[in-house]
Amino acid sequence: MKLRKLNIGLGIIALAVLASCAEDKFSTYTTDMPQDLADYQYLNDYEPLKNYIEQAKAAGKCNPDFKLGVALEATDFNKRELSYSLAASNFMELTTGNAMKYASCVKEDGSMDFSTVKEFVSNAKEAGLTVYGHTLAWHAQQNNKYLNKLIADKELPPASDNPGLVIKAGAPKANVWDAEIYYDLDAPLKAGKTYKLSLNVRATNAGKIDFWPGKKNGTDTQYGAGSIMLTNDAADHTLSFTPNADIERLRFCFGKVGGTIYFDNVVLKAQGDSKNLIVNSTFDGEDLSHWTKASWQDFTYARGNVAAAASVDIETEVYKQTYTDGPFPFYNMGCTPPVVNGSIHFVPTGAWSQFFVATGIALTEGNYMLHLDLTASKAASGVQLTIQNGWGASAQSITLSVPVEAGHHDVKLSVPGIVGGNYDVILKPQTADATLDLKTVKVCSVKKANAVPLTDNEKKVILTTAMGTWIDKMMEAVDGYVTAWDVVNEPISGKDKDGDGWYDLQSATRGTVSPDDAKNNFYWQDYLGDIDYVRTAVAAARRCFAAHNGDAAKLKLFINDYNLESDWDDNKKLKSLIHWIEEWEKDGKTRIDGIGSQMHVSFSADPNTQKKKEEHVVKMLQLMAKSGKLVKISELDMGYNDAAGQPIMTENLTEEQHKQMRDYYKFIVGQYFKIVPLAQQYGITQWCITDAPKGSSWRGGEPTGLWNANFLRKHTYAGFADGLRGE
Repeated sequence: MKLRKLNIGLGIIALAVLASCAEDKFSTYTTDMPQDLADYQYLNDYEPLKNYIEQAKAAGKCNPDFKLGVALEATDFNKRELSYSLAASNFMELTTGNAMKYASCVKEDGSMDFSTVKEFVSNAKEAGLTVYGHTLAWHAQQNNKYLNKLIADKELPPASDNPGLVIKAGAPKANVWDAEIYYDLDAPLKAGKTYKLSLNVRATNAGKIDFWPGKKNGTDTQYGAGSIMLTNDAADHTLSFTPNADIERLRFCFGKVGGTIYFDNVVLKAQGDSKNLIVNSTFDGEDLSHWTKASWQDFTYARGNVAAAASVDIETEVYKQTYTDGPFPFYNMGCTPPVVNGSIHFVPTGAWSQFFVATGIALTEGNYMLHLDLTASKAASGVQLTIQNGWGASAQSITLSVPVEAGHHDVKLSVPGIVGGNYDVILKPQTADATLDLKTVKVCSVKKANAVPLTDNEKKVILTTAMGTWIDKMMEAVDGYVTAWDVVNEPISGKDKDGDGWYDLQSATRGTVSPDDAKNNFYWQDYLGDIDYVRTAVAAARRCFAAHNGDAAKLKLFINDYNLESDWDDNKKLKSLIHWIEEWEKDGKTRIDGIGSQMHVSFSADPNTQKKKEEHVVKMLQLMAKSGKLVKISELDMGYNDAAGQPIMTENLTEEQHKQMRDYYKFIVGQYFKIVPLAQQYGITQWCITDAPKGSSWRGGEPTGLWNANFLRKHTYAGFADGLRGE
């Protein structure tokens, strides 16, 4: 019989169990089976799992502090529903899969939110369950953006005093119009006449200023007249616009930006006229009388130093689009100008127009400059360019104003804040009446030349502080209740690059991880060093635990890792971990209390493979016992592999295969109690309480649980229980 067939008949029973538990959060779970499923009737005779540990403790057969644990998502447990009751009925300790990890608590600005953690710990405490902390230091699930910002190149001090307009905008606000500054002109601009505005701008926060010229009374506002993209680098920006009415106010809206914004060299000229209409445009004088704001808006502005460090932007070409004579080479967006003499040749028709000029440009996160080799028959306003990495709501889309002057020009457009992806570029003449010839589109990455890299020691100091702050705030959140932790998770790689006979630590810089892992993770050890990485985490954990109502004598710190039962290298990863623990402890101060072996295992249908796996489970436990450290099986779950090593999904698992998994659970748990001395027995944690759903990111569709998806006991429950009671 396949479990798929079994599950169809058990849904009603699961609902009955849930209903019976509505009034009793600690209900004992039984598994009443229909008469025709006699093979499952024996499961009703088993007690809740933790009962077997209590019996073993009473008989002196296991450590009196042994913890039988289970992993649950904090949000599921905090609902206080079925998972909550099942955990309280069968286990003694909880581990949350993600809620206590760095990226779950630390935001991109470095602020921290421990509300879920506090609720989880409070609910566990109320249920009489201890909590195992997972995890303090790790390379995965870190807030990479925040951490990399901490150690980014440092900007040099300003080279000189350069007066300008300094706008202190405060915190970012909900709407662009929530903060805006005005320049009121001495004489109105004329409707239908084209004007060019240029200014030099930089800001502490990336973002955008919307330019909305209009009248002082708020009417005839020309929305969408242009926008200015902000970066930390001072950049010149040019906007061309044609008022649709006589107007006397320039309106700069930056409500969503926040931080500090710096204006300099503000110039406004009518097309064909050399007169600058801005008074005190360089801010060398004291006069700011033309600048104003709404009285109710809380930002401030004043004349001050706007100089950044003396610098030159270094551009590196990353993409260049050229064209071959013939028909329009891209997807038709309603306008298909041909390629003539190597240029896209656009002739205005009076209709609103837009068209692709480049597609599929692979860009990484950073700042860029677009160069358009553009020839125009005459000056024109309203031309825009959009660069985007998709069409959905979550895609990044940046629209810029394109200044168009008569003749041939290299038009430079600053594009800061690219998030990365494959980008398309769309030129939007809209209703501009100039003929345009675009010969090339060039994309250059822009790097600061006014900043210097931090030294290795500076990075180490910064990240040591960052790690200490994170651990301190976590310990403050749990208030001494969580006494056992994965102080460092998964430090050991599977490679020996230096040839010393031991696996090295995982590293983004030394070739011990994949390129994708190097890109997506943050390896603290690459900055703190292989030795100080762990010593720093251990020292911070002990110091901060004691500082936040923890009993130092009760604190237990573990190094947790996977593949410690590895048969393919004769447990070399575990041997290497034990070696590294000896190195970390050589200072006489660092103390690591235990080793956690994750044990995400699979039963193998190949008898020889399975025999090797069982032999190396035994070797693992023997090595861990010999280390003298506390021994924890920290994340036990199990799948089933066919003889070719491919996983079999739950729906295809036979009764015979299910029972083989039962026997393997019994073997693993039983060997733990047989091999590990009582004084070193910390505990065993089952990682998956039920079989993994098909869409799960962890072993999706595999039979990983002791209960099935309907929260009914499986044969594996019996195997686990038999291992606990020594049968």
